[in-house]
Amino acid sequence: MFDKKNRKDSANVTIFGFNSSLAIIVVLIAPTLITIILYPNTFSLSWNQGRGGFLFAMAFIAAELFGIQSRIARKRFYIVIGLSMITIGYFIALPLGLKDSIIAVAPYYKVQLVDSWEWLWDFVIMALYVGLSLGILFGKKWYKIAPAGVIYLIGSAIILSLDAFFPFDSLGPLQFIVPGYLQIDQDLINFINSHVMNLGPGSAATARGNLLVLNGLHGPFALQVFWPSAGVHSMIIYTLVMLAFLLKMNIPLQRKLIYFLIGTVGTATVNLIRIISLSLFALMITTNVNQWEEFHSVAGEIMFLPWLGIYLASVIYIESKRSHQFLSTSQSTTKSATTSANDPLHNGNNTDNAAGS
Repeated sequence: MFDKKNRKDSANVTIFGFNSSLAIIVVLIAPTLITIILYPNTFSLSWNQGRGGFLFAMAFIAAELFGIQSRIARKRFYIVIGLSMITIGYFIALPLGLKDSIIAVAPYYKVQLVDSWEWLWDFVIMALYVGLSLGILFGKKWYKIAPAGVIYLIGSAIILSLDAFFPFDSLGPLQFIVPGYLQIDQDLINFINSHVMNLGPGSAATARGNLLVLNGLHGPFALQVFWPSAGVHSMIIYTLVMLAFLLKMNIPLQRKLIYFLIGTVGTATVNLIRIISLSLFALMITTNVNQWEEFHSVAGEIMFLPWLGIYLASVIYIESKRSHQFLSTSQSTTKSATTSANDPLHNGNNTDNAAGS
């Protein structure tokens, strides 16, 4: 099902006495681990408020490389260690003046949102590091071995760049989907209010354009929704990760398209569930802006990433089961053909019995 040219049967492939996959994983995630130690407060799960995305990229890297037994030349491994040290040096240098330099050049490029510009470069550096390292370790076909971590980092960098240069509703094509999401949210919230539970007096939700006004148990709460909060960033990251994942699978194109479309619908549904949950939080829990923002900052990731992981695992399970069934059927067919060939009643040589009857 997957391309396994770089997976060896031998379990004794080691680097400096350590299992090769473990050694590679440790080196690749070392910059993330050091950054966690140096700046633990920056690891917010919100996509545009810190380095929380590094944790998910680290999980992708570990999941894809675990169990790989590749013979890696020590020179290549030394080069990757050097790249790791350079990357760590970048993060160490940030509070020593590098961060100020990055922020200082933002006006020259007409950056609209400096915070996203600042985080953007962390993801660019990390994506370059992981991508170059995998290329050095595994050669030109590295993207068939462990692309998900790099793709996730690149996707996050793309989203941050869009947010830095086109914040709020300035990117019309992406903003286009927001009214539709809010209209569905309005209808579902009002249905819940009318038929399931009391969420507040009168109409619980009113949507107009990218504005959503909620009137719940704790009073009114108004939201102005822009494309990042509508889940556009998760859809872009899903698309990139899913394409990389399907690229590795040796299955017919038609099934790849089916899996991709099902995942697209699922991701859109998860985005809608997130918007509804944010509305219910304001309607039922609190209208305190700070508390709502805390929930808003983590709601997307704690819903989208588990969904993506479960969906990918489900696809792997389904295709593995199909592969096993195909092998079993093939073996049964081969066995039946062999039995028929050796059966004297079916090999055409029992002519005496045929004539006698």
